[in-house]
Amino acid sequence: MRWKPDFRRMSPYAQAIGWGFLGVAAFAPFSLWPLGMISWAGLYLLLRNAQTKRQAAGIGFSFGLSQFLAGISWVYVSMHDIGGMPMLLSLTATLLFAAYLAMYPMLAALCFRLCNGAQHSTQSPTSAQIARPDAGLARPLLFAASWLLAEWLRGTVFTGFPWLNLGYTQAPPSPLAGFAPIVGAYGLSFITAWLAGVCAELWIRLRNAGWHWSASVTPQSAIIAALFTSGALLHQAHWTQPEGTPLKVSLLQGNVPQSMKWQPEQYVQTLLTYFQLARNNPATLIVLPETAIPSLLSEAPAEFLQDLQRIGQEQRGNILMGVPTGENNPTTPTQNWYANSAVSMGVDPLQVYNKVHLVPFGEITPPGFGWLLKKINMPLPNFTAGETDQPLMQLNHQKIAVNICYEDIFGAAIAQRADEASLMVNMSNTAWFGDSLAQPQHLQIAQIRALENGRPMLRATNTGMTAVIAPNGERQAVLAAFTRNALVTSVQGMSGRTPYQRWFDVPTLVLSLVLLGWGLLTRRQRRA
Repeated sequence: MRWKPDFRRMSPYAQAIGWGFLGVAAFAPFSLWPLGMISWAGLYLLLRNAQTKRQAAGIGFSFGLSQFLAGISWVYVSMHDIGGMPMLLSLTATLLFAAYLAMYPMLAALCFRLCNGAQHSTQSPTSAQIARPDAGLARPLLFAASWLLAEWLRGTVFTGFPWLNLGYTQAPPSPLAGFAPIVGAYGLSFITAWLAGVCAELWIRLRNAGWHWSASVTPQSAIIAALFTSGALLHQAHWTQPEGTPLKVSLLQGNVPQSMKWQPEQYVQTLLTYFQLARNNPATLIVLPETAIPSLLSEAPAEFLQDLQRIGQEQRGNILMGVPTGENNPTTPTQNWYANSAVSMGVDPLQVYNKVHLVPFGEITPPGFGWLLKKINMPLPNFTAGETDQPLMQLNHQKIAVNICYEDIFGAAIAQRADEASLMVNMSNTAWFGDSLAQPQHLQIAQIRALENGRPMLRATNTGMTAVIAPNGERQAVLAAFTRNALVTSVQGMSGRTPYQRWFDVPTLVLSLVLLGWGLLTRRQRRA
């Protein structure tokens, strides 16, 4: 007699852990985008059948904890493998961070339970239930609204951490990517969660009907078909148009290990690496990654800066490099200040962009956590944030919206700066995360940013993944990670506005609040 597993007897918390772990494969580098609906459909079914608010909260927390422990495992790599923090402390910090992030799926689960009440997925729907307009249709919308608001809070509270948002799973080649220029990443999360709920309801009704097609499954089938068809058609739309002539760009990837980057004896070799890459891969716009020069700009050798300036001028173009700026006064260290900056030099006047959205524990030290930063080899632990209204860089007759590393995970902030830009440039030092999931996940985020704004996104990174993303979110060219090379290609600047640049996340947030308010009201009326 062959043993057959009965998942219905498995604890709902164990099932939630499994679905959360599986859902990580929907993100890069695996990019199995259908799992963005399948895994969240599993979560929906568990919450639909939750008997109490406590059980719903436990299911949401278990799902989130599994998802984040697996999906942001690079936090441990950054602290232990690269930063040198003791293993036990690194594991504890990673677990606590994942537990904090899991509170937001728990909040979504509670919100869904409060608006929806207890449901019993094991029971067949009666004819009266099927006839109700909200039968199998309203619940998925409430699930999507709950998930969207929880994600938005996670991306806002305590400076925000909108990593592994569900919407990123639908980057190209997903047909749903066509919605990104209209509703953005959060809107994509709403649509994906909605589809997950609809697919779960379809599965329930087909199972209860003995896997025979019936009128009860027609609404769900129509919604699924309409959303996929609409997304595929919208992906063919052009929201922006070419601006000026194509620009030859060279994106440099020095592949300098983080363990060596700030060592004084490696300083000259690092400068030589980027000088040789720039000299051997000329272009009108040459971009170096974040902190490519591992010293303050004022401390960099004048001859090196002059050589870079000459390379840019010889190409009748510019070099854009990542370098810390500020003041370093050994006699009065309390007056020191640093900015994580992008600096241009070449035929156009020198221009500077200072990073606005700093990384907690990486670039700024939250009060009371100075002891933790001492455990990590952080060369410049406290940066000063740049102003939010910094002008766009104007290089080679292009208006360039620069963002540095972590900043490009904040869609609305990027859209505000890119509104009048023709190109977007991201400069990152991903050596902090080693050979982990961080690099491909970050590249996937860049695909959504390009789609939201209808503009190319140029990514120059230290170790990977250096790439050019086309305005339609497709990967135009990508360098192999952990190689020393340059990506030389041609890009076309764009102008115009996407719907997302006009409205940002406001319509989706308002819709979610209205849906949840309606859900609470109708549940109260049913109880009365």
